[in-house]
Amino acid sequence: MRYIPIILFSVTLNALAQIFLKRGVMHFANIQTTAGSLLKLYLNAATNYYVLGGLLCYGISVLTWMFVLSKTEVSYAYPFLSVGYLLSAIAGYYFFQEHISFSRKQGIAVICVGVNIIAMS
Repeated sequence: MRYIPIILFSVTLNALAQIFLKRGVMHFANIQTTAGSLLKLYLNAATNYYVLGGLLCYGISVLTWMFVLSKTEVSYAYPFLSVGYLLSAIAGYYFFQEHISFSRKQGIAVICVGVNIIAMS
């Protein structure tokens, strides 16, 4: 229980990285993927503030996760990563107007129940 806040911090940063990366690469969707355009795509991504922000969030998340793993059992900490499904679904809905089907909502609810059971163990 003691490390749940830091675990959730790491998971939240990981989900935030997904949102930043999605936002950063949205305008790349129409680029043809030929050998020459792939280099241009990589260079554009490498200078995109959203992509860089996403990579920064990933880096901090990994460092935080390493701390978590040094203090807790992996079988306890790892299931909390699935909270990222909930966070990314909510963010996708609000920031990108993504549809969340009923079956997806049910699956996310089952995941949340499972994580709650593990947190209480």
